[in-house]
Amino acid sequence: MSLRTVCSIALVAVLAACAVNPATGRRELSLISESQEIQMGRDADPQVTASIGLVEDPALQAYVADLGQRLAATSERPTLPWSFKVVDDPVVNAFAIPGGFIYVTRGILAHFDSEAELAGVLGHEIGHVTARHSVSQMSRQQLQTIGLGVGMVFSETVRDYGGLAVAGLQVMNLRYSRGDESQSDELGLRYITRAGYDADAMIGVFQMLAQVGGGGGGQGRIPEWQLTHPYPENREADIRERIAREGIRPGGTVARDAYLDRIDGLVYGEDPRQGFFQGARFVHPELEWSLTFPEGWNTVNQRALVGAVAPDETAILVLEAVEDGPTTIAKLQEFLRQEGVSGGQTREDGFGPVERARATFDLTTQEGALRGEVAFVRYQDVMYRVLGYSAASNWSRHSSAVASAISSFAAVTSPALLGVQPWRIDIATLPSAMSLNSYAERFPGPVDATVLGRLNRHDSGAVLSAGTRIKRVVGQPLP
Repeated sequence: MSLRTVCSIALVAVLAACAVNPATGRRELSLISESQEIQMGRDADPQVTASIGLVEDPALQAYVADLGQRLAATSERPTLPWSFKVVDDPVVNAFAIPGGFIYVTRGILAHFDSEAELAGVLGHEIGHVTARHSVSQMSRQQLQTIGLGVGMVFSETVRDYGGLAVAGLQVMNLRYSRGDESQSDELGLRYITRAGYDADAMIGVFQMLAQVGGGGGGQGRIPEWQLTHPYPENREADIRERIAREGIRPGGTVARDAYLDRIDGLVYGEDPRQGFFQGARFVHPELEWSLTFPEGWNTVNQRALVGAVAPDETAILVLEAVEDGPTTIAKLQEFLRQEGVSGGQTREDGFGPVERARATFDLTTQEGALRGEVAFVRYQDVMYRVLGYSAASNWSRHSSAVASAISSFAAVTSPALLGVQPWRIDIATLPSAMSLNSYAERFPGPVDATVLGRLNRHDSGAVLSAGTRIKRVVGQPLP
């Protein structure tokens, strides 16, 4: 078959795969059907919720879901199996996956000033789904991969510079993604105005994002061309222009007080009940154990695991819960029987309520030989695996630090550590005219006036009138 024939067949397939974008009415490439899109979302949703976790507040979840469903009903794809959830993440973020599955973090909820602003962000994410942005992105990547593969078969030049071509395609897709973001802003504005919300809420969202992200064009920001989202201040300017061009009149539902009532008591920042670091020591109050990672290693705490990476990135150490077994030594032997794994001498060295079995091991992979140490620990009827490893050539530099970390797993009995509680958003009313600086001095809390200013969308030195409702943060510093 000639190259011309291959390309002709590919062109026919691409033309056949074009479909009308339901949000814009334009014909666009789509290699994924709606039923496939929905199934992808249904398959991914349990993984998202398991890896991040959901906020355990049924009333708040119902509130966000109801608002999202009302907005989705005004969209061009009202019959999708829409789902809206609040995930337990302190980061300011919202995202959508194919098929109508949308998530907002508790971190972004803490920074909204009204229901209309929440509606604006939900509308934006709904826009990503109605315009099938993720599907279009995947379709483009499939086509580019196919096209690049054909080129590499028939051209020495393309084969030599294939890596550079892939990098170029990634940069090109960044441009598309920024276009998608702008289009979703436009669609979000469409949906909130259809639902009767104040269009200016979108402006408030972009101002908040600029504050949280260090906006204003200061030094240290990533250049806009490297971002998947345009700068918030540029998005604000675009939405102001669109509001004026479309003649959208000011007014509509804002619902500030109703929104503040809904987030009263929301966890703010990292939740120490899910584990926290005291330097290199990780403490988990809910599960009542601690483990000390090697000093100077870069640590990370996720719902599914906690881990650390050596400063030079040549070794890693990870702890995660695993399926229980009859004994720790049985789980260890099961690990060592895996293909490509050869283990050293096993030993049991648990103490008191902590059962532990451990061994060094070697692992042969296609990328090279790895060496490490693994331990299975059972404590309070939960089985954990602690795994540290590096390239075999580097293991001698890390083996002692990994072994010490594994040995450090211990029960936590301190009431101060076991009883630690997260900080929370508290809705307060100013007793008299004052600034947030003055309020922070009069009613001190765990965050300073600058943070209060970001949360309340006011300069911390500006005087607010008596009776103004504000968000403050309450709680005790970590022990």
